Amino acid sequence: MEGFFVGVDVGTQSVKALVLEGSSGRVVGRGSRGVRMVEGLPRGHMEQRPQDWFQAAVEAVREAVGRSGVEPGEVRGLGVSGQQHGLVALGEGGRVVRPAKLWNDTSTWEECRMLHEALGGPEGLIALVGNPALPGYTAPKVLWLKRHEPTNYERTRTILLPHDYLNYRLTGVAAMEYGDASGTLLMDVRSREWCPEVVEAIDPDLWDRLPQLGPSHRPVGPLLPRVAKLMGLPSGVLVSAGGGDNMMGAIGTGNTRPGRVTASLGTSGTIYAYSPTPVVDPRGEVAAFCDSTNAWLPLVCTMNVTVATEAVRRLLGLSLEAFEEAVAAAPAGSGGLLMLPYLTGERTPNLPHGCGALYGVTQTNLTPSNLARASVEGATLGLNYGLNRLRALGVRPREIRLTGGASRNRAWAQICADVFQAPVVGFTEQEGAALGAAIQAMWCTALHVDGEKVSIQDLADSVVKLDEASRLEPGGDAEQYRLLQQHHDSLREKLFPRVNH
Repeated sequence: MEGFFVGVDVGTQSVKALVLEGSSGRVVGRGSRGVRMVEGLPRGHMEQRPQDWFQAAVEAVREAVGRSGVEPGEVRGLGVSGQQHGLVALGEGGRVVRPAKLWNDTSTWEECRMLHEALGGPEGLIALVGNPALPGYTAPKVLWLKRHEPTNYERTRTILLPHDYLNYRLTGVAAMEYGDASGTLLMDVRSREWCPEVVEAIDPDLWDRLPQLGPSHRPVGPLLPRVAKLMGLPSGVLVSAGGGDNMMGAIGTGNTRPGRVTASLGTSGTIYAYSPTPVVDPRGEVAAFCDSTNAWLPLVCTMNVTVATEAVRRLLGLSLEAFEEAVAAAPAGSGGLLMLPYLTGERTPNLPHGCGALYGVTQTNLTPSNLARASVEGATLGLNYGLNRLRALGVRPREIRLTGGASRNRAWAQICADVFQAPVVGFTEQEGAALGAAIQAMWCTALHVDGEKVSIQDLADSVVKLDEASRLEPGGDAEQYRLLQQHHDSLREKLFPRVNH
């Protein structure tokens, strides 16, 4: 496809941009700007200023286009990926009412309890929208705003998510697409419509504050002339619907066909799969999300991946390279050491008050190498708990695609293959969310500007490049890890009885 396409990813630490050449699928330019948290907040409150995202996006796009050497007039489309669940409250004239409460804000436990109480418990909410109430989701944040800051709530005219806010600043249009909207707890993931029971449990007047819902292939609109000038782009650039970072990461890892599963190994961990039909977990452990291709994205999130391994690496005083060597030097099973990695509690399974545990310590096995490997195995077994739940709901992974910084650790990747009992492979391009946003922009441009009937699956297959040199098959330790998973799950249940949502 002719032309160039910009992908923007709004994260909690930075805003990244890249320029994708449509005809070759090559990334030809990159840019990035850091963003800060609001400081001095009470424990559990995590906020950022939406205006900072916009300014960082402008600068990151200018840098990416400048470094690409592309003539700005050759840029045809732009897509935005954003951190999920954040509450952006806009008042009159589209002005930000207060800083955005983010996905990792845990101040809304009481509001979750109230929603469960009003709507038949976790089971009632799962029946209504497909998911139980969790503090990360947007609906409890809306109720929090109404209860704790009634003046700000009354000033609010429109409620958006982070990527929607950036779309609004780019185009002047307030809208929400199905993928990101499915993480609000306000939309039934099966019908893709706002849920009257949840909306009215929060406030009947909330209807007037909700934006229009729309499909993932429908663009938001053209770039506003004044914003285009700031970014150094032509005003006719089409802005696609965009989506949440997990939804865009799915596109950017080619996770757009059944049988492909993406595992993201970052501070936290996510593991998700493409599905042509809704996947709703009656236990509420798998998030029943829509994706940003008009299909579905059953997803599991764990809070402790490199949280655990980095704590051990720092304790041992090892460099990243030395840590990887230590992991590789220890035997599978870490000589009998087993780590439950819940250093920050856990989301899946739901253990908000859980903590880390090291089991099986003896005089002979407490070595730096065993401890390093136990942290990696514990984090991976935690993710595999989620993968097994996906399997129980009908997901059949033929291949696990690894992304995130830790995925480049070869020893860890082999542990993933053995624990997941499936082939694993990495990518030549690591910025999956920004790449997915650019691919979606290509899709929207092809459909709505060029009149081409092209599928996003075909576009993703043509752009996403697997690093075949990184491919690993399950080895001789797979059976040992199957048994270790049972031990891991049993120990967790004994130490931390399951908490209902």
